[in-house]
Amino acid sequence: MKPTYEEIVNIDHIASLGSNEDINQILALGQTTANLPASQDTKRTLLLAIDVQNDFMEEIGSLAVAGSKDDVRRLTQWMYRNLSSLTQVICSLDCHSMMQIFHPIWWLDKDNKHPDPFTIITYEDVARGVWKATNGETDRSLEYLFNLESAGKKQLCIWPYHCLEGTEGAKLESEFTKMLYFHAAARNVRPRLVYKGQDPYTEMYGIIHAEYDKEGYVNKEVLDAIREFDAIYIAGQASSHCVLASAEQILAYFKDDRSITSRITILEDCMSPIAGFEENTKEKFNMLRERYGIKIRKSTDVVL
Repeated sequence: MKPTYEEIVNIDHIASLGSNEDINQILALGQTTANLPASQDTKRTLLLAIDVQNDFMEEIGSLAVAGSKDDVRRLTQWMYRNLSSLTQVICSLDCHSMMQIFHPIWWLDKDNKHPDPFTIITYEDVARGVWKATNGETDRSLEYLFNLESAGKKQLCIWPYHCLEGTEGAKLESEFTKMLYFHAAARNVRPRLVYKGQDPYTEMYGIIHAEYDKEGYVNKEVLDAIREFDAIYIAGQASSHCVLASAEQILAYFKDDRSITSRITILEDCMSPIAGFEENTKEKFNMLRERYGIKIRKSTDVVL
């Protein structure tokens, strides 16, 4: 017999650091839920959950996204309703060290002060000596800024320290984690976790590749996985940055294969933008819909 949603997720504990999550109990609930193993699905469906992590949760996160708690509630409810048809979940996780190019400690001004969060640092600023790298990597930082700006990428923004490896902020949100592992046990499938953003010299908003790096790393494992599914659903945080970048990168890679891009649906009520990016985010997702044939739908309207 299928347990109730409330036996798995406590919506009052969404975005609560230190929430008491008994994964053994959740796994036991999942194992007693009668479902065909995911390996036997005739229609294969994928949820790509982008950065559903504590540091992006309102009230507790260092880079909190307004609306994120309700996003987690709606996403876990959608996963529960579609348990028997959701084949696989892939989760991306931001994972950073303190010393990264987008964190304050990387930079000093003429008065030996670090930049405030949300400061924009440009190539011209660094070339003129407004900012210098604290680790002697000013030349390499200039190279990054030059390539970033030449390619028309997002400007280098200094973010609050977030998703530092080993901290509570880097963990998956606890109630989402419970639903993730309930699904895994019920469908006898391992959730796949993909870490990103560990290169100190670059930003990596999207799950596929960095904004710029010398080696040109591309996460072929995720791209190859996407090919395997008949339907792909994307949600997470923040819609204006990491979700949007992930969608753009995936669609650009498959731009010549409409049979794949048309399989992608954005769950618009399971993600929220960083404040100030609302209209720009909506416009960009609408452009992706027009260009690649993706769908943008509310989770309550999607039944697998």
